[in-house]
Amino acid sequence: MLKRALTIAGSDSGGGAGIQADLKAFENIGVFGMSAITAVTIQNTLGVQGIHQLPAETVAAQIDAVISDIGVDSVKVGMLGNAAVTAAVAERLAAHDVKYVVVDPVMVATSGDLLLETDAVQTIKEKLLPRAFIVTPNKYEAEILAGIKITGADSVYRAARLIHGLGARGVLIKGGHMDDHEATDVFFDGQKMHTFTLPRVDTRNTHGTGCTLSSAIAAYLCFNPDPAAAVQAAKDYVYRRIAKARDQVLGHGSGPICLPG
Repeated sequence: MLKRALTIAGSDSGGGAGIQADLKAFENIGVFGMSAITAVTIQNTLGVQGIHQLPAETVAAQIDAVISDIGVDSVKVGMLGNAAVTAAVAERLAAHDVKYVVVDPVMVATSGDLLLETDAVQTIKEKLLPRAFIVTPNKYEAEILAGIKITGADSVYRAARLIHGLGARGVLIKGGHMDDHEATDVFFDGQKMHTFTLPRVDTRNTHGTGCTLSSAIAAYLCFNPDPAAAVQAAKDYVYRRIAKARDQVLGHGSGPICLPG
């Protein structure tokens, strides 16, 4: 049977991140992709120029329409924007009893633009993370969710355990924002710490990396429910996309990694 994945996230007019990146990843990995749009962003490779937030009831209705008819094998949750939408998404995922939910707690864009209202953080902690099969924060997001400063490996491990304590079954703290020559991600499954290390690719083209990683994890979970295996496969997929995009020139800023082929 054809595997199905739903992305609940914002739209990127530049096509490099958000639902556009998610749907490209789903299709590349062999999964039928669907979307519930939470916000329309006005952005390109240079940054975000504006955000139009959709009403929470509109987001919830999209989720209901897709799941009640087509069904889902996994869901990726990205940009939510505010507490009302966050609460609505968590409630609908619970109502439909979706098992494989990958939460990318989008708070700040690669360009540095704020994508989440401050009061939504607590709603993510209390209502969304308990629905998460895997949550994929970067260093900045992990510090906010865990409430500690990350300064090295020990604090990464502590943050992973603290975030796991909020209800997420698996926690992947991404190492792309760490000051290292290699990018090391740490995954905590509740019992064991797993590390995934790959060399950094010297490129300005990294737009959509986090979106693509979380959507790729969701896609691979459709075929294999082992979380560590899905994370490894997604990491390899993203590395290949970044390497492919290394010397491409699209736009005048941080170019996208989701290129054809």
